[in-house]
Parts: sequence; C-alpha cells; structure tokens
Amino acid sequence: MGAHYMRAEIKSHTILDKYTALIDISCRLNSEKNFEQLLKLIADEATKHLDAERATIFMLDKEKGELWAKVALGVSDTIRFDARLGVAGAVLIAGKTMIVEDAYKSPLFYPSIDSMTGFQTHNILSVPLRNPKQEVIGVFQVLNKRQGRFTSEDEHFIAALANQAAVALENSVALTELETRHQELIQENLHLRKEVEERFTSKSILGTSSKIEDIRSIIEKTAESAVSVLITGENGTGKELSARAIHYLSQRRTKPFIAVNCAALPETLVESELFGIEKGVATGVERRVGRIESANGGTLFLDEIGDLSPTAQAKLLRVLQEREVEWVGGRRPVPVDIRLIAATNKDLKEEIKQNRFRQDLFFRLNVIHLRMPALREIRSDVPLLATHFLRKYAKEVGRDVQAFSQNAVKTLMSYHWPGNIRELENEVKRAVVLTSGREIEVDDLSEAIAEEHLAVPETESGQKSGEKQTLKDRVTTLEIHMIRDAMAQTDSDRRRAAKMLGLSHQGLLNKLKRYGLDD
Repeated sequence: MGAHYMRAEIKSHTILDKYTALIDISCRLNSEKNFEQLLKLIADEATKHLDAERATIFMLDKEKGELWAKVALGVSDTIRFDARLGVAGAVLIAGKTMIVEDAYKSPLFYPSIDSMTGFQTHNILSVPLRNPKQEVIGVFQVLNKRQGRFTSEDEHFIAALANQAAVALENSVALTELETRHQELIQENLHLRKEVEERFTSKSILGTSSKIEDIRSIIEKTAESAVSVLITGENGTGKELSARAIHYLSQRRTKPFIAVNCAALPETLVESELFGIEKGVATGVERRVGRIESANGGTLFLDEIGDLSPTAQAKLLRVLQEREVEWVGGRRPVPVDIRLIAATNKDLKEEIKQNRFRQDLFFRLNVIHLRMPALREIRSDVPLLATHFLRKYAKEVGRDVQAFSQNAVKTLMSYHWPGNIRELENEVKRAVVLTSGREIEVDDLSEAIAEEHLAVPETESGQKSGEKQTLKDRVTTLEIHMIRDAMAQTDSDRRRAAKMLGLSHQGLLNKLKRYGLDD
C-alpha cells in the first residue's frame, strides 16, 4: 500500500513538473521571434523532458507538397521529402498522434530519412502541428526514448508542447514575412524616392530659351529657402512640375509633397479636406486628417488657389501666420511646419480688385513669383519638347518612331498651342500611336494643327512663315492668331480678351464672327 502510494506520488510530481515546464517553455516561446532559434528551442525542450535522443520538426510546404526539417538536434542541413511518405506523412494526412515502437518493423517508416541524416531511428513519438485554425501545418517527432517506451504522459506533454510550438512558429513566420516585406518596402521607397528626385529637378524643366533658363535659375535659388512661392501661368505650362522641382531640390525632399487642386474640391468639402475634421461634426462624419497636416515637414502645393472660398482663404492665412491648423470641429490647434507653393492661372491682382481674393493672403504667397511662359512664347523649345515626348511614348507603346520630319517640326512650331505643353504632349503621344513610319509627318498630326500655319516672318524665337501671302492675308492670319491667344489666356472671357487686345467688346465680337471663331 505504501509503495503504491509512493509511486502515485512520484508520478503526480512528474506530471506537475512537466506542466510547470510547459508554462516556462510557453513564456520562452513567446519571447523568441527567430524561426530557427524557435525550432531549436522546441527540439531541445522535447528531448530534455522526454529523455530522448533527438527531436525533429517537419514543416509543410504546400506548394511543393513536401515536408522539410530546417533544424533537428545534431542536424544542420535541411532535409526534404514527399509529404505522403513515412510516419510523418501518415500523421500529417491523418492529423492524429502516432507512436512507433520499432521503426524498422513499421511499414510506415521511411528509412531514407536515416540515410539523409546518418541517424539510427528506433522508436518514434509523432504528433501533428496545428495552427489556431486547426489546420495541420507540420509534424513534431521525438526519436529514441532512452529509457523504456514512450508513455501516454509523454504523448500528452508533446501534444501540449506541439500546440504552443505551432502558434509560435506560425507567428514567427508571419513576423519574418512582415519584416522582409517591410525591408523590401523601405528599399523600394528609397529607390522610388531617388527616381523621383532625379526626375523632378530644375533639369526636368526642358528648354533652352532664355525664359526657361531664368525659370531654372529661380527654382534652384528658391529651393534653398523655405519661403512661399506663387507660380502663375496658363493651364498646361508646367506649374506643378516646377513646384515638385522646388520640393525635391530642397531640404524637405524626404518629407511629403501634397498636391491639392482647389478647383476640384467641392465648396462644402474644402475646409474639411484642407484643415481636417473631427468625428461627429455632422451625421456620419468620420475623423479625417487634413491635407495641410499631411504635408507637415514637407511641401503643400495648392493648385488653382484663386478658386478658394473667402472662408478658406482666411483660414489658410491664419495657418501661414500662426504655423498651426484648426480642424473643423476641433478644440485646439495643431502645430504644422509646411512650405506653401501656390499656383493659379488667374490674375490675382485683378481678383483682389474684384474682392474675390484677399490682398493679405496674396502678399503672404507672393514672396517668390515664378511665371511660367505659354508655349507660344517659347516656340524655339517646341522641337526639344516634342522630341522628348516622342522618345517617351515610343518607348512606352513599343513603337520604332525615331523623329519628326522637317515639315512636321515647322507645323508644330507654327501652331498657337492654347493648351500649352500639355496639349503638345498629347499631340505627340497621338502621333506616335497613329504613325505608320519611323518618322512623324504632317499627315500624322491632328487636322487642326496640320491646317494652321502662321504667316509671320521667321524670328529669333523660331517662329516660321508660311507660303508667300499678300499683306492682307498676313494681317488676317496674325489677327486670328492674336485673338486665339487672348481667348486662351482669358479662358474665353471675351471682355477680358477684348481689353487685352485693345478692342471694344463689340469689336472683338465682330472679328470672332468674321473669322468663324465664335463657336
């Protein structure tokens, strides 16, 4: 009776010791993130507590249909085999624990594993590794118990250890994948940032004309400071490109460049988009950080700033003065450090006279003024720009288009380009796609461009004359050209165009009708 009691007491203490060990192992597994170290830790603990010679952890490679062991006690090389083979394969398929008393007498045993490892297997305790979704992700084997056979207590212990191991291993794999992806993203981001920095420099403003040279010089000098910049010019002249060049040449290049088209923002959303909005300000409204705060440390580019509402102008002025932004519905201002670059195709001085734009905001913005010339002002740069776009889109669409014919170049230079560089880019892209030869001809250009030839003498700017015409013909052509330019610069505002041309409003209407330009 006493001996039986002592055996039961010893057994009870042994079980308690093992479960105490499991708690300790669990803590160690949770603190270890390295996959290989985890495998070794699990194998070491299993052999120690089950008094066995070796432990092997096989992980399932679903894509290849193989089991592989990265680390086994005493084995450094990876071993792989068909996931259907051996005791491990049987446990994987059945999803149940298996004990093999004599390995070489078992029909399930796969002796090639011993050949691969140089180990002599005698008996095996094999349990499935299940993740929290109860999917079998591998097999945990303990080999060659030194004293006697594997017991039910051993089976329970190793099953409990396997449950903890599976979770720890899967977490480690997920963490490794996240860290790998994180490093890949860092490298990708650095590569893209370098690519962007190389793309957006003063040299990205193409052209050899004096006006473009002046712009590049201003950009390089302006980039060194943090003062506000106002960029003016017609649509399609490269205002945002210049803003990006300033940013990527500055000390803020590693911080955000946030571009906002003020004209594209609905009036009801302007303030929340720019300044941010707190949750619950209105039904269904979620908390959202504004664009200004998103640009913190970097550059905020406000395109079409002349379209901002008076209220938004007042709040923007406060941001520039106080260096802090107040959210819609917010209780306290948030400090911000931004460089503001604004752009517009409007005459802000005229807007001020009409009480549509704040004079004090204009002064804050207009520290550095950068005026982007219309393409018709820099006709000598048209061939260079056109060739740049030709190479870009020929590569993009996979066409062997090499150049423009001489007549095509003359035609491009004679066109008045109301849409400026953006229109030229689209025209070249179209021609590259449609041409059937290696050289773009006049016939490959849009009808409107091909038909328009300016009948003015050649000038230093590269403007070409057409065929011989009478004085009256040349005057007519020049009038048409000037009217189109004025209409383009004023967004077809006939009163403003008339003022620009020195005509009465009715006088301009008469000429528009006479030349068929009153559509």
